[in-house]
Amino acid sequence: MSDKSQSKKRSKLALAMIALGVVLLFAPAAFAQEDGGSLLSTAGASALGGAIGAGLVVMGGAAGIGRIGGSAVESMARQPEAAGQISTAMLITAALIEGATLFAVVVCLLALP
Repeated sequence: MSDKSQSKKRSKLALAMIALGVVLLFAPAAFAQEDGGSLLSTAGASALGGAIGAGLVVMGGAAGIGRIGGSAVESMARQPEAAGQISTAMLITAALIEGATLFAVVVCLLALP
């Protein structure tokens, strides 16, 4: 599979995930009913949205850190004399991704009832 087709596939997947997130964002308001007879309650939709959001955030963070690690190892293999600088930059970038991921997971878990 070429790099261009993989990029298109990733773009479509990212767009689908964004669309799903937007739908889940408005799901509690759409399913809110006063009679209480709904199969999908507001609390249930909120919990589902929070759980799916947290899972997507963790998968995105893992993919980012995996890509950083792979690229760093490849660049260290090409230039062993720059391994120290590459390793330092890799660790700083991975820490920033971890921080953003942790913040996003906390925000998703705040949606839980």
